[in-house]
Amino acid sequence: MLTKSLAAPPSPPSPRKRWTVLAVCALSMFLVGVDTTIVNVGLPEIGRGLDVGTRGLAWVVDAYTVVMASLLVVSGALADRLGRRRVFRCGLIVFGLASLACALAPSVGALVAARAVQGIGASMLSPVALAIVVNAMPDPRERARAIGVWASVFGLSMAAGPVTGGALIAAFGWRSVFWINVPVVVAALVLVAVFVPESRGERTRRLDLPGQVLLTVLLCLFVGVLIEGPHLGWTSTAALVGYVGTAAAAAGFVLVERRREEPLTELGLFRRAPFVTAVLGATAVFVALNATLLLNTLYLHHVRGWTALETGAVTLPMALGATLCAPWSGALVGRFGPRRPLILAGGFITTGGLCLVNLDRDTSVSSILLAFLLIGTGFGFANAPLTNTAVSGLPPSRAGVAGAITSTARQVGAAVGIAVAGGLVAGVGHADLAAATRPGWLLVSGCGLFLFLAARTADSRPARSR
Repeated sequence: MLTKSLAAPPSPPSPRKRWTVLAVCALSMFLVGVDTTIVNVGLPEIGRGLDVGTRGLAWVVDAYTVVMASLLVVSGALADRLGRRRVFRCGLIVFGLASLACALAPSVGALVAARAVQGIGASMLSPVALAIVVNAMPDPRERARAIGVWASVFGLSMAAGPVTGGALIAAFGWRSVFWINVPVVVAALVLVAVFVPESRGERTRRLDLPGQVLLTVLLCLFVGVLIEGPHLGWTSTAALVGYVGTAAAAAGFVLVERRREEPLTELGLFRRAPFVTAVLGATAVFVALNATLLLNTLYLHHVRGWTALETGAVTLPMALGATLCAPWSGALVGRFGPRRPLILAGGFITTGGLCLVNLDRDTSVSSILLAFLLIGTGFGFANAPLTNTAVSGLPPSRAGVAGAITSTARQVGAAVGIAVAGGLVAGVGHADLAAATRPGWLLVSGCGLFLFLAARTADSRPARSR
């Protein structure tokens, strides 16, 4: 009788339920990734509809990425403390309501504000969903497979954004790229309620509010100077104030983080050369990807006179390369270590950028398609080895922080890529736009070359032998 009265230990979730949890979380990850790039192809239509130039359009993209980048780490800490499913559902609701506000925005100011709120919601989805997946997969081998699927979905979402956006804009106008989020969010909320269990961190981290505020100020000032610099003048009083503010925020952030017992960012990780180059490599990859998407959109629309659908369709080779090579890259990391896929990524991105350094209005479509295939292939090869390099050799407690910093670096790279590319073509007439993009393609190639440095500092041993 006594034995029967004792509560049985909870049985682990079935394989079907575990992979259902992965599918639900991957859906949210796809939503976040797509929204990072889907707007790029609609920028000319947004500019025409809201009567705004390139500088304002850069803020439409970067308001989302900067806010998300600055809040990724603290959102993960809140989820460990308050419950991952709870924070995840809150993020979906915020993201969905902000998408509605974007779709209804009457002005560019309202759109930028709504995009910033979207970034708050997105910051609650990406790291929290991955933590849910890891918690649902107790077997290390199964967890590795799940993370491989996760990486593939992430790469696909970033590359598929322009294609999806082009089709939606052609059929329904630019506001449809935000309307489409609403039914996806509703479906995700239902699936989370049914299939995703609640979980919390075994040891919750204290919230580092001073560090969080300083990080947000630092990123906003840094990206703001890049966007507004060409308009204000790089030596103007406003720009100089921006430089001083950025430096002060950076110094304050380092000072605060060094004195905190549980800092937002572990500065000690930056003493490891492989970690530093992995973080910078992740930034470089996303600078290259987002600069490519913005320059491609503006060139094809303004110089070649292509529609949003045609512009989005040109990025299909990029999506194909990223989708096919992301899982292949993970397999190479497991078998040979991160160096080989990083060298491949650097070679493909560098070559893709060089294909377009002489871009003009008569450049053949086949050359453009080849360049996008090469850049997408490099993007697909890059993510797995960079993440592996960032977290290799670290205990699980520090690996999570390292992964969060790498995710933040990716979003910072996205914001910088948009800001720099937008600055290159701001105020340039349609007749001169092709020539104005050429430094941008050199930047893309330079980002690819940096991956060779990341490969040199990466561990050459196979991941499974460590």
